[in-house]
Amino acid sequence: MALDALHGEIVGCRRCPRLVAWREQVAREKVARFRDEPYWGRPAPGFGDPDARILLVGLAPAAHGANRTGRVFTGDASGDFLWSALHAVGLADRSSSRRADDGLTLHGVRVAAAVRCAPPANKPTIDERNACAPFLARELTILDTVRVIVALGEFAWNAVLRTLAGTGEAVPRPRPRFGHGTEVAIGDRILIGSYHPSQQNTFTGKLTAPMFAVVLARARSLAGLTGEVIACPLCQTYLQGRSRRLR
Repeated sequence: MALDALHGEIVGCRRCPRLVAWREQVAREKVARFRDEPYWGRPAPGFGDPDARILLVGLAPAAHGANRTGRVFTGDASGDFLWSALHAVGLADRSSSRRADDGLTLHGVRVAAAVRCAPPANKPTIDERNACAPFLARELTILDTVRVIVALGEFAWNAVLRTLAGTGEAVPRPRPRFGHGTEVAIGDRILIGSYHPSQQNTFTGKLTAPMFAVVLARARSLAGLTGEVIACPLCQTYLQGRSRRLR
């Protein structure tokens, strides 16, 4: 019930005039490839298991991804990359998702964004970031089973650190710097950094599927999730290659 109430508040939020104007303009004008599809055009709430032990935090909805479909990381290339990796480590029941009503189910994990509206040029202002921050704080309070937070990119990393500090957690000083694979224990949770699965990162090879799968597999292990695990050859290939480089 608490998550449902939060969902309603997020979807109805109009705190940031610039973001409201942009998300609604995109929903009206669309792009050619989606011109016949209805757009969501509202903030995108979190999605996933209400008893999650892992929370993935991204930056913000994509203009023609979640701003179109209404579900975070759904309907764009970043989402394709994310769902495939989650499936590879047994945290999702399928490897792709293009629509919010396709029945995708997550196991032990929830996905949210630091900023819930699609921002112009994918760059929210500081005021917009701060206006949205209470939603992440409330989501973390409600999800009291979460033990691992995976920050997808530096923006999300800093947002999570600010959120935890704001809730009274003893965040290390100086604040830990973002890095792919970096782990920090904060209270009874562990924060892990990962490069964001943006096209800029995945197309250039800064973030590969094996690299991302290893981070997610590590998060699963730290969260103490049990049950059936889908074999993850991507993880093994990456780890074997890294081992050879370290010799």
